[in-house]
Amino acid sequence: MIIYGRNVLRELLLSSQPLRMVYFSDQHDKELDELIEKVKERKLPFTIAPRNVLKKLCGEEKNQGVVVDIGEFQYAHEDDIGENPFIVLLDQIQDPQNFGAIVRSAVAVGTDMIVITKDNSVHVTAGAIKASAGTIFRVPIAVTVNLGRYIDKLKEKGIWIYGADMSGRTFWDVELKRPIGIVFGNEGSGIRALVKQKCDELISIPMKLPIDSLNVSVSAAIILYEILRREMT
Repeated sequence: MIIYGRNVLRELLLSSQPLRMVYFSDQHDKELDELIEKVKERKLPFTIAPRNVLKKLCGEEKNQGVVVDIGEFQYAHEDDIGENPFIVLLDQIQDPQNFGAIVRSAVAVGTDMIVITKDNSVHVTAGAIKASAGTIFRVPIAVTVNLGRYIDKLKEKGIWIYGADMSGRTFWDVELKRPIGIVFGNEGSGIRALVKQKCDELISIPMKLPIDSLNVSVSAAIILYEILRREMT
């Protein structure tokens, strides 16, 4: 997988994600020189190339002079969850921009794992990485074949599962504390009926004026930050 951008490389250097090669532009500035030094310190493979070569590699002229080949993204195993976890479960999210934005919020609030479905879902792509500003490398992301069965496994471990749905109780009236899992559904159809049935409770976002729905990444940010607020008070 080819990705690009200086912030993306900075996040990569903080992660355990292996990479094949870092390509730097031959037109340097102080910031780029600092990144090159960090890559040298880590003894990672890199090369200096003309700007047109970087553009050809990633298909984007505005690549900030950094293009990285990471090979295959390293997914976590769905069962690798610790004690008292905070898990985000995505039921067939398909837009990489939404996925990346949700990841960014999830990292900011200290989520322990993000789980996506194998089918009918966007996986980790260059677009999703860009939308997450590289934070996608900060949180384990796992893929499950059957989200309903996976929720059953989480519930057996004592993890309470909430589904974000407009028909649910206002989250102000719900406890929302660890160990916890929050399910967010598809951009158009929401959480599938069978997955919804597996949730312990459905929760909704309070609104002063009724509207059809919020974008799923916005809904996720609101609910995830409410959980963080409660943890910090």
